Amino acid sequence: MRHTRRQFLKIAGGTGMLVGLGTTGATACGPQSNPEAGSLLKSSAKLPKPFEVPLPIPPLLHPTRSEGDTDFYDIVQKAAKVEILPGLTTAIWGYNGIFPGPTIDSRSGRRIVVRHRNELPVPTTTHLHGGHTPSDSDGYPLDLVMPVLGWKEDTGHTHGAHKPMAPTNVSQGAKDYTYPQDQRAATLWYHDHRMDFTAPAVYRGLAGFHILRDDVDDALPLPKGDREIPLMITDRAFADDGAFLYPALDPAGRRPGLDGDYDTGVLGDVILVNGAPWPVLEVSPVRYRLRLLNGSNARRYRLELDPPPKGGSPFVQVGSDGGLLKTPVRRKSVTISPAERYDVVVDFSQYGAGAEVTLRNGLGDGTTADVMRFRVTRREKEDSTIPARLSDFETLDPSKAVTTRQFSFERGDEHTWTINGKTYEPGEMFARPRLGDVEIWDLDIDGANHPVHVHLNQFQVLGDDERKADAGLKDTVGLNAGQKTRILIKFTGYQGRYMLHCHNLEHEDMGMMADYEVSG
Repeated sequence: MRHTRRQFLKIAGGTGMLVGLGTTGATACGPQSNPEAGSLLKSSAKLPKPFEVPLPIPPLLHPTRSEGDTDFYDIVQKAAKVEILPGLTTAIWGYNGIFPGPTIDSRSGRRIVVRHRNELPVPTTTHLHGGHTPSDSDGYPLDLVMPVLGWKEDTGHTHGAHKPMAPTNVSQGAKDYTYPQDQRAATLWYHDHRMDFTAPAVYRGLAGFHILRDDVDDALPLPKGDREIPLMITDRAFADDGAFLYPALDPAGRRPGLDGDYDTGVLGDVILVNGAPWPVLEVSPVRYRLRLLNGSNARRYRLELDPPPKGGSPFVQVGSDGGLLKTPVRRKSVTISPAERYDVVVDFSQYGAGAEVTLRNGLGDGTTADVMRFRVTRREKEDSTIPARLSDFETLDPSKAVTTRQFSFERGDEHTWTINGKTYEPGEMFARPRLGDVEIWDLDIDGANHPVHVHLNQFQVLGDDERKADAGLKDTVGLNAGQKTRILIKFTGYQGRYMLHCHNLEHEDMGMMADYEVSG
């Protein structure tokens, strides 16, 4: 049975029991329907006043060893207890036990191998989002790393969206993910990608930055060092005791699905930046480079500065998902969908000493209308500029496309989401491009918002319908309800099985994924 937009928004407005992750018996009010992105979870915890917690910066992860042209890293996936809301303790699943995980800061062209050891109670798989990665290290949803402490074998995942599924590849305890890094500098990120459980795993904390640098980016006079700030923006809800609230049908992570009608997407009422609620950052009256990542499950943000600068557009975009743009783009606001990245420069010299500048969310209200605050305090000398030319990359020619493919992102029944009318079935190939081919993919969106992510290669947004072409290279494109657009992709590097899917993580877990296979 298919549902119209009005019907499934009505379904999303029902009520349901919420289960606190890591706790038992935590409850809150039922979902509030939000056609923007999903259904709202409301915290029962006492929330702090905004702009009192300092912005944390995730620590850098250093190689454990280097051999020739390869650096080796180690990450332990484990449960931990951390303070997110002041005075309360939150149980998380974290890379090295922190949220966000440690930042991998590496160089284009230098191979790295990241060993992930799984000390969690459930299987995992890790996807380097935006990485140009061999298939066996791409974090396919059924290429599972089993817990060190063991995992009771079963017949595979059973879900209303698909038949039971057994793992395709299994690693016991740990796996080495190999990243050649044969791509340009960019802001990437890594996160869990386990079949049916991506949404609750990322919500619990399994996400981190992966910054890729190169000589072109280094040579630009853009802000560097302490003036280059990674900002992972997420939303969460909290129980009285500080536990994350998430409507998992089974908090233990064995049975997939949601308890209640949250299939349109789970929204929290607390905005976190780098894991801190509505934090504050003291800045100098100079330019800062902000690496923006929307790490939320479902929420979009329209980022704005309040007050806006007198000098005009507050944001100068210098980069996108796939790295530097060719030339800077001035923006009054930045609308960022789940998994998208925007690399922007903000000039705080346009504000007086002592000014307080709030980063707001124009798509939020109440507690979700504010993101964080900047306080202009100490004096420093300006040593950066924004050049008129940033980088060069190949602009693909649509006339060279060998084929055009259609992908429709639609509602299935009340608990499924589909691509081309089908819920996800591993191994069912929706496309079989060849290395070197250029293809046009037409994306047709139903009555909900869908951020569409393609693994392996960056793409160019050609634009169609109401959407203009986006500057730069993308791996995720946020599309509004009822929208159509076209993307242009050249398949390079590696053969094997890859994916496209919605990066609203509840939609993904409910079947809105598809496989494609690249051949030689």
